[in-house]
Amino acid sequence: MIQFILAQATTGDDSAWMSQLLLFGGIILVFYFFMIRPQQKKQKDQKKFIAEIKKGDAVVTIGGLHGKVYQVEEDKIILEIDKGTKMIFEKSAVSLEQSKKLQEK
Repeated sequence: MIQFILAQATTGDDSAWMSQLLLFGGIILVFYFFMIRPQQKKQKDQKKFIAEIKKGDAVVTIGGLHGKVYQVEEDKIILEIDKGTKMIFEKSAVSLEQSKKLQEK
């Protein structure tokens, strides 16, 4: 009986490993197109937005602080929060998504 079961197990179909390979390849493609690629595009847009910040732009920081850009330096910006109130932030602290929402209003 055991020899019969082992004989069936060894006479497997050669196309089984091919179908498993195609399944895993399909899963990898789905992960790439639905997870990795959109995240790379989002990072690229964020870097472009930060590079194009100029004086007078209305922005929102990651912490939720709203203000207008008063001065732009290499890696820092000075935001005017209220008349006469200025704060220094890293450029990376500016939120692309929240700033776009603010500009649409």
